[in-house]
Amino acid sequence: MSTTATRRTPGRPAAVLLALLAAAPLALAAGCAVPGELRDHGTAAPVTPSPASIPLWPGQATAPPPDPVAARTPEPSPQPVPDLAVTGQDVAAVDVRTLLTKDPGVSQEERRALEPCAGCEVRDAEYRDLTGDGRPELLVVVGLADIDVLHVYTASGDRLLPVLRVQLLKRFGAETIGTELWLYESPTSWSRTSRLYQWDGARLVLTDQKVQGIGPTTEPEPTPSVAEKPIGATRPPGTDGGVGASPVPLPAVPTLRRPVAPAPAVPKESQPVRPLMPTATPFVRPEATP
Repeated sequence: MSTTATRRTPGRPAAVLLALLAAAPLALAAGCAVPGELRDHGTAAPVTPSPASIPLWPGQATAPPPDPVAARTPEPSPQPVPDLAVTGQDVAAVDVRTLLTKDPGVSQEERRALEPCAGCEVRDAEYRDLTGDGRPELLVVVGLADIDVLHVYTASGDRLLPVLRVQLLKRFGAETIGTELWLYESPTSWSRTSRLYQWDGARLVLTDQKVQGIGPTTEPEPTPSVAEKPIGATRPPGTDGGVGASPVPLPAVPTLRRPVAPAPAVPKESQPVRPLMPTATPFVRPEATP
């Protein structure tokens, strides 16, 4: 029996593999994504730069802004209140009225508030640490008829130093935030002034001030215009027909009417005359003949 050599053709799996290898370059050329590959998304949107500051009249010389520290007039160091001792630096043990009487910085008008007077008062003292040394300062307000005066004292050894005196509007507001002292005034019904006082090592000084709007400006309401009323639209008092009302003739109001064209005459259709029904003759029964 003779054997014949047969030619073998590649199988189906091998053919599929060859087809995939041939299509790989085409897929890469078509732009298929590869992990980690940089891709081009087109032209980026233009970025609009922020408007820059362009000075007007740049050649004109201008004054430098004032330095709030340098512009402040140097004040002498606070002097202790004479004839007043503070035991153990305890400002809470100080009698407020005695302090106000001996302090040379208290005006004569404020001293009158120590006595009974109309619109005068001396508020109870408050104690807050405003210097940051861990010990409280003494704050007291003298209320006069038209203003309030705030005094702040701090203990230095066995003496008491006045570190702030400021006049304020009546019913001012105040608060402390840490060692900061904030004072609030409302000179108008729609604004508020805030002032910040801080310790500079010798006294409490004004370090910030701003005015804030707290509401719309009150404007007078417009006067409503008086609408014209037609004559005779309303009756004067006493003409409503009530008890005791006297009849008052009202003026006649002319009424404007649009002329109306007369309607065309329509001839009446002749109606047929019904014939009169004949009058029925009464039936008379004949009498019986004997």
